[in-house]
Amino acid sequence: MLNSIEKISSLLPGMKKSGEGIDEELTLALGSLSREEFFALLPLTDQLRRHFCGPKIALCAIANAKSGKCPENCAYCAQSSHYQTAVKTFPLVGVDELLAAAAQAGKHGVTHFSVVTSGTKVADAGEIQRIREMISGIKQLGMGPCASLGFLDADTAGTYREAGLDHYHHNLETARSHFSEICTTHTYDRAVETVKTAKDTGMYVCSGGIIGMGETWNQRVELALTLKELQVDSIPLNFLQPVAGTPLGDQPAPGAFSCLLTVAMFRLVCPTRDIRICGGRERNFSDAQAMLFAAGANGIMVGNYLTTSGRQWEDDQQLLGEWGSFNND
Repeated sequence: MLNSIEKISSLLPGMKKSGEGIDEELTLALGSLSREEFFALLPLTDQLRRHFCGPKIALCAIANAKSGKCPENCAYCAQSSHYQTAVKTFPLVGVDELLAAAAQAGKHGVTHFSVVTSGTKVADAGEIQRIREMISGIKQLGMGPCASLGFLDADTAGTYREAGLDHYHHNLETARSHFSEICTTHTYDRAVETVKTAKDTGMYVCSGGIIGMGETWNQRVELALTLKELQVDSIPLNFLQPVAGTPLGDQPAPGAFSCLLTVAMFRLVCPTRDIRICGGRERNFSDAQAMLFAAGANGIMVGNYLTTSGRQWEDDQQLLGEWGSFNND
């Protein structure tokens, strides 16, 4: 009987032609790979990444445009009003302030810049108009505007689309079977509906989750298969950065091997999609970050995150340059 690596290797030519990922049975089996077998898997995931996404590593960045006082009780979130954390709270920032941050990111090779707000959704007409101006301004800077503004209805999605928004981000966070352990103030279906609404509006949809919140391997697979079914365009993978004061504040790190194997699994399930590594790289990968690209990632978030600091620009540019994966020409 062929082992998992041999099976994937035999399937690779067909996957390159069809764009179809591996089946659920084989995906579940990946969770038991040894480290030796994982190193044999890397050339296969790297081939898929390069075949469907090219050699370049795409850079994106975000701005925390409105912070804190969120009524949702997501167990990982520093901005939830249900927990006592040290996060700074502030209302929606001014257009000029946000565009200054976007311009700085653009100097470092960022191609897409995202406006991120805390809270269930943006409902205030004045805030919606200001965000429309931000979207237009990002586009004028020569970058693709992205936004993560909570739940969407069709009318609001259309309003942002008219302003030039072509990328929308809304994570499912985890598998449906694990979701009640992470959040009880909104349903999983509501998040799924926002993903569908953004897609129906014609936007490129970025939707993924956070790895390391106590989920099993099977639940990571469940999330990957859900995102495949929803046909999202990009899968941002975050890796938990515990925040003191939240229910997951003491959650142990899953380890670099487990995280890298998860990246490889998402590439094999969704071979044609962009897979971006976002929050938590520093804690969860440490010196193994260069392996992310061979494992299947074709994009990373650079700069700071919402409520925690990221790596220095220079460190990421050195990482990408040394591994021959960064080329803005």
